[in-house]
Amino acid sequence: MALFDLPLTELERYAPVVREPADFDAFWRATLDEVAAAPVLLDVQPHPTALRLVDTWDVTFAGFGGDPVRAWFTRPAGVASSLPAVVEYLGYGRGRGLPHERLTWAVAGYAHLLMDSRGQGDEYGTGGATPDPRGGGALGGPGPATRGILNPRAYYYRRLITDAVRAVDAVRALPGVDPARVAAAGNSQGGGLALAVAGLVPDLAAVLATAPFLCHIQRAIDITDAAPYGEIVTFLAVHREAEEAARCTLSYVDGVNFARRAVAPAHFGVGLRDTVCPPSTVFAAYNQYGAANGSAPDRAIHVYPFNHHEGGDAVHVGHQLRWLGARM
Repeated sequence: MALFDLPLTELERYAPVVREPADFDAFWRATLDEVAAAPVLLDVQPHPTALRLVDTWDVTFAGFGGDPVRAWFTRPAGVASSLPAVVEYLGYGRGRGLPHERLTWAVAGYAHLLMDSRGQGDEYGTGGATPDPRGGGALGGPGPATRGILNPRAYYYRRLITDAVRAVDAVRALPGVDPARVAAAGNSQGGGLALAVAGLVPDLAAVLATAPFLCHIQRAIDITDAAPYGEIVTFLAVHREAEEAARCTLSYVDGVNFARRAVAPAHFGVGLRDTVCPPSTVFAAYNQYGAANGSAPDRAIHVYPFNHHEGGDAVHVGHQLRWLGARM
């Protein structure tokens, strides 16, 4: 894919006005209040693996509506002290898979919670273990991006973002974790969830968002047909009368609105040839990160001019490790 979005010199100062509902804060406060009083940990079981240098637990925590959400919790073996933690969120269509698939953070010395994505896991990787029992009657297409898209309260991402916030609560309740040092991390959909958590959890220690999905969504569905945004385009191509309702719903989950409210140090990554999460949508969140608080949080972005959605790949992970290590 050739360069298709704004030139880098324009991206570096791209800070558009993004649609934001007047009741955005009240909507999310009410959503999170619904689950805040319930105990977060439902089950924690040691999970045997053939790995000698890490220990793993199969965790179930209460997410949106108290629904059970599965996660893998992994930490260095034989370490008794409380560790900083990284809560990781997955890309679109992925499930938590097998516990030995994602070891970077645990091997780097962190406690690591990998949250499953409700109702996903059937497109890539080795599957998921968390159904989505809600939203079956909501109007919208079959994929998560459009499920319940005509009503903010019924929209799939209201549930998934709530799960993501509860994952932070869950890791803080687990033994061997320093609750004051918890970072949120993810790529693509996971990056969008990490930004949402940064905007909703004021005492988060850091956020790492690579090629984040769900940012400046109004622009994304206008300039790309690539999935997952393409699923929204396809839905609106059939349901022509639904555009305003869909755009209204999407404004409640836009990562730019969450990023504006965030205060934690932030690390971004973006490929300039990325049609999945176009670079202008990523820069829209990066350039306005912390703006609603009148603050200037510690933030950095790595740009990969010749890369698509894979961005910097393992090179970028190296940047993340060094950046987070200096702050955690």
